[in-house]
Amino acid sequence: MQNVDEFLLYLKNEKGFSEHTIKNYGIDLDEFYDYAQNKKIDIELIRKYLKHLYDNNYKNRTISRKVSSLKSYFKYLESEGIIDDNPMSLISNPKIEKTLPNYLNYNDLEKLLSYPDTNKKNGLRDALILEMLYSSGCRVSELSNIKIKDINFKDRKILILGKGNKERYVYYGSKCENLLNKYLKNETHEYLFTNKHGNKLNERMIRKIVDENARRAGLEVHVTPHTLRHTYATHLLNDGADLKSVGDLLG
Repeated sequence: MQNVDEFLLYLKNEKGFSEHTIKNYGIDLDEFYDYAQNKKIDIELIRKYLKHLYDNNYKNRTISRKVSSLKSYFKYLESEGIIDDNPMSLISNPKIEKTLPNYLNYNDLEKLLSYPDTNKKNGLRDALILEMLYSSGCRVSELSNIKIKDINFKDRKILILGKGNKERYVYYGSKCENLLNKYLKNETHEYLFTNKHGNKLNERMIRKIVDENARRAGLEVHVTPHTLRHTYATHLLNDGADLKSVGDLLG
């Protein structure tokens, strides 16, 4: 392995890379040299190595990182006069797959929202959490911090403290209103959603509630609070809302 340790030190001392990034570079170079063995390292070998990665079902994002590691490494060797020809000079990074935010279709959404048993205390709470995440489009952190005093029952809107301490109103529908009124008959704490000790539900617990209800409802897709937020935005756009208005509602 040609000067790998020196290269990693260069990344740390000259480039100021983090320990995590340097560790990944080291792993990528170890894997490359494990494949190369004692073969001549040239562009043909590099191409065979990339084909090896594709054949073993590495994702484009991972392959792109490995290509970047090799590009930096061989560029360093060239700049130090250790090699004359850079075998990575004609190699391009693969295109990264664009992952669209997932959202629920109407059937899956209905299965999820109708799953909790609203005749049970926790079921009513879970139903309200799911409905409020969807009908208001608020973030899980914003939902966790809602206080009962923040709710304008007359206009069906909630004052939210969002990112950057910016305040905005989010709105909820009639179904959410019915659940909210039923829920508040037995809720007297400062925060809207609380645990058995009366403390506010944190983000982790809300995520767990969403995940468990989705699995029990038989949904085959992974559902998070962010999924419901994207579903809210997608359905608004599908119903003709303009992009700016949706952006304002999402904060």
